[in-house]
Amino acid sequence: MKIFESGYDATAWDREEIDITDKELITNKIYAIKPEIIINAAAYNAVDKCEESEAEYNLAKRLNIDGPRYIAEAALAVGAAFVHYSTDNVFNGRKKRGYRENDETAPVNRYGKTKAIGERQMIALSGKGLKWYLIRTSKLFGPPGESELAKPSFFDIMLKVSGERSEIDAVDEELSCFTYTPDLARATRELVESGAGCGIYHLTNSGASTWYSAAKELFVMAGKKIKLNAVSADKFPRPARRPKYSVLLNTKLESLRPWQEALKEYLKNLKS
Repeated sequence: MKIFESGYDATAWDREEIDITDKELITNKIYAIKPEIIINAAAYNAVDKCEESEAEYNLAKRLNIDGPRYIAEAALAVGAAFVHYSTDNVFNGRKKRGYRENDETAPVNRYGKTKAIGERQMIALSGKGLKWYLIRTSKLFGPPGESELAKPSFFDIMLKVSGERSEIDAVDEELSCFTYTPDLARATRELVESGAGCGIYHLTNSGASTWYSAAKELFVMAGKKIKLNAVSADKFPRPARRPKYSVLLNTKLESLRPWQEALKEYLKNLKS
């Protein structure tokens, strides 16, 4: 909203005001406004809960498959462009070189599966005239959410834990790219205003990193004196598999700044 409120008559709905799994509600709200652009920033991303529980998996399917389809159908009906976000988890993580926008999806966990199906359902409306932008991103961090339900980022967690412990283990695997949410929001606006064709776009900050190397950079920047140990993913058994290499290669747009520069801004804003 901070990025789009200048120059646009922007409307935002939070979870108290809309349920994207309610088709009638979605249709009525979008028909009432008839916007030119619709951005869906809602998603289910509790990766491990999705793997453990059928109820959570069903919720993920409603939020990541049904919801985006309802929004896309309403966007098509009112002639709006539809912007939808997806994830590096739609890939299996076997390509060390990273993934291009047109690479075949092959998720290794339930969460990734729901996001991949959601992508396909939206893309299927291309033939009916839907104007769409599918933006894949990964490892989001940025200004903390104001809601009590806001999910903390990896850097939020590391800063909190560093104040409670003298030693931390961090996984030195699962290579992918961090993405600063203000940068992603700005890039989203630039994309929809650029006149670029509809399609799939990969948007992350430049540079790949593991959890360990990112935590190391964070503690140096923040001046934290803490012992950081590089460990394998086996040290933290989790219900859901993660792609081992899931760098999203941006072959269509101008690259975003390095994630280290964005991390400096994140820390500066936390202090202020």
